[in-house]
Amino acid sequence: MHIRRDNLAGNEVIDLLREHLHSMTLHSPSASIHALDVEALRQPQISFWTAWHGGELPGCGALKQLDAQHAEIRSMRTASRHRRKGVAAAMLEHLLQKSRQGGYRRLSLETGSAGAFTSAHRLYARFGFTFCEPFADYIEDPCSVCMSRQIQ
Repeated sequence: MHIRRDNLAGNEVIDLLREHLHSMTLHSPSASIHALDVEALRQPQISFWTAWHGGELPGCGALKQLDAQHAEIRSMRTASRHRRKGVAAAMLEHLLQKSRQGGYRRLSLETGSAGAFTSAHRLYARFGFTFCEPFADYIEDPCSVCMSRQIQ
C-alpha cells in the first residue's frame, strides 16, 4: 500500500468521502456528525492523504492543525470492501508519523459512540489513544466521544 498526499480532486476520493458521510448518517444523529465534506477538507490547516493499492483507493485520512502543538485526525475512512485488511492501521501509523514530523505534542480525534464505532475505538486504543474530554469546538454529546494521545 502506498500513502500519498492528495489534492481531493479525483473521483475515487470524492466517492470515498461520500461513502464516509453517508455512513455517518446511518449511525449518528445529524447534530452529532462532524465529518467534513470535500470543500471543508481543502482548508489550509488540513493535510489530506490517500492510501492506494493496485490502482484502488482503500482509505484516506487527514490532519487538521489546531495549534502549533496540537493536531486532530479528520476523515479517516476505509472503503467498505477493504475493511479488515490493515488499511486503517497503516493510515493511523502514517498520521502519527506526520504528526511527529510536524512537531505536534498532542494528537486528538472525535468519533461516534454507537456500537458501529467500537472497532475504531479499539484501533485507536491500540495506538495509545485514550478517551478524553471534548477539545477544540466539540461539546459533550452522548453520540460522540473524543480520544487523545501525547506524541514524542
